[in-house]
Amino acid sequence: MKGTIIRRGKSSWRLKFDVGREANGERKIRYVTVRGKRQDAERELTKLLNSHHEGTDVEPSKLTVADYMRAHLDRITVSAKTLERYRQLAEQQIIPHLGTHLLQKLRPAHVQEWHSILLQRGGKDGKPLSARTVGHAHRVLHGALENATATEVVGRNVASAIHPPKVADEEVEILTAPEIADTLKKVRGTDWEAIISVDLGTGLRRGELVGLQWGDLDLDAATMKVQRSVEETKQGLRLKTPKTKYGRRTLSLAPSTVDVLRAHLKKQRETRIALGMGRETPETMVFSTPDGQLLSPDNLSRDWKRLVKARSLPVVTFHALRHTHASALIANGLDVVKISRRLGHSSPKVTLTIYAHLFEKSDIAAASAIEATLRAT
Repeated sequence: MKGTIIRRGKSSWRLKFDVGREANGERKIRYVTVRGKRQDAERELTKLLNSHHEGTDVEPSKLTVADYMRAHLDRITVSAKTLERYRQLAEQQIIPHLGTHLLQKLRPAHVQEWHSILLQRGGKDGKPLSARTVGHAHRVLHGALENATATEVVGRNVASAIHPPKVADEEVEILTAPEIADTLKKVRGTDWEAIISVDLGTGLRRGELVGLQWGDLDLDAATMKVQRSVEETKQGLRLKTPKTKYGRRTLSLAPSTVDVLRAHLKKQRETRIALGMGRETPETMVFSTPDGQLLSPDNLSRDWKRLVKARSLPVVTFHALRHTHASALIANGLDVVKISRRLGHSSPKVTLTIYAHLFEKSDIAAASAIEATLRAT
């Protein structure tokens, strides 16, 4: 397969080469314009011919990054909440800066410059974006370009050549033993007592916690099945099954957690009967609004902030209750595989990444224990 180079102006060259035949048998010719010296045109022609021979070349296109990104998000299969977040990142961080670029003309330099812009002024009102958010936006772009590469819309994924900005290591928020005791004391007798106690005792995610039904619990056997969670999008609240097999799990409950749940069930049953709703069924939500409707995970976090201020509780997020549960497991020497399964992580690697500093402290304690044993012999 050969091609020709034709001068078009002082520093412009037209490349012409054969790329096979159409379905009807007619020869298929491609034309590409290159600016620069003849050597530049020769190098580009060689590259194009090699790409075609290796099957990595693609047809020219006027498709923009914005057009492809929106079309890509229309056809991917992810949860409604995840898709909502992807669209938000695309419309707020990707398309305003890269959207007008032709998809096939996007280069690693464009991605690198885009990172810099986001870090400097990519947020609301021109404020800097965090490295973590830039990383999230990068992964959405990378996913779209990966699909474009797989379907041969582009020859390569240029986002693979540029790494997202490094996120500084942050220690997760946890409550200390005295803070746990103080928190439970200050919410005793309130509607918050049960949900806080259960989260500290199980380490469930917000959506999993408010997605519990009484049919998931066997209080006599002290077990809890995690089978669904509440997802919140702009369209409202809905129950969904875990997105991975690791999210669906059975937990053993501590006696104190069982006691709290029994007391909560009794109180809820009395309220339902008083409101004329009858006794609970297996499908009745463990934690709900007074009329039995689903609780909003986002409202749970917002109400927690108000509670923290009103009751002078430790200033941490509601998610810190899950982290506190995990830290207790680590401190008590439970192996990482069992911790990962209890938390519903996709792999122990995820657990180690999130709680690395806690495992380090646990290992130091283990070394000290061994030293004490050795000295005693």
